[in-house]
Amino acid sequence: MRKTYTTFVCEQLAAVPTGMPIYTAQIAKKVAAIYDLAEKEAAAATAVAVKRVLDGELLPELRCFQKGIYYRTAVTPFGETGINKEKLIADKYLLPDIGYETGLTTLHRMGLTSQMPRERVLATNAARDCMRTDKKLGVVIRPPKAPVTAENKEYLQILDALDLLEKAPVDEEHPYEIIADYIQKKGLKYKGLLAFADRYYNHNTVLCLAHTAGMGGTTI
Repeated sequence: MRKTYTTFVCEQLAAVPTGMPIYTAQIAKKVAAIYDLAEKEAAAATAVAVKRVLDGELLPELRCFQKGIYYRTAVTPFGETGINKEKLIADKYLLPDIGYETGLTTLHRMGLTSQMPRERVLATNAARDCMRTDKKLGVVIRPPKAPVTAENKEYLQILDALDLLEKAPVDEEHPYEIIADYIQKKGLKYKGLLAFADRYYNHNTVLCLAHTAGMGGTTI
């Protein structure tokens, strides 16, 4: 006998590790495939099943983060555990290859500044045409200089760092050497950096790139 929608959905929910985001849209795709349903029918069946799981406490640890996103909690001496926000941030703004971290956080991680940024900034295709704050996830998102792809994201991240260098509280004596070392370790090509800098960034960024290339023993 085939499982009911509720039983199937409950099993899918229970299989996700504690704290990890559970997207009902993904479960609905499985429902559509298993039960041979149209997309809208599967989405409706999944929504009803999830509500029954919650109302009937079939999975007592299940919690709703927001519409379409759930997670399983666990009780600790400090209370209930929450959802993994880093995974949510990655799923929404970074994966697969649609965004990257930028701003002071990147400079801090590269060792260029000891100052801890008050906010994380992400350059992401999801931002479209304006900068805004996602208060629920605690990040600022902004449009990238060029649409992010797997091939260009590390190039854009480096150029963002160069673009910010003279405006940021850098306390490293030789910042260009550090960036040059980073470029070398990542295996990035100065020809590619120059192409992006010339097309999408200002003249000062191009000059900073030239200075970085000089520190790395390379000419552009």
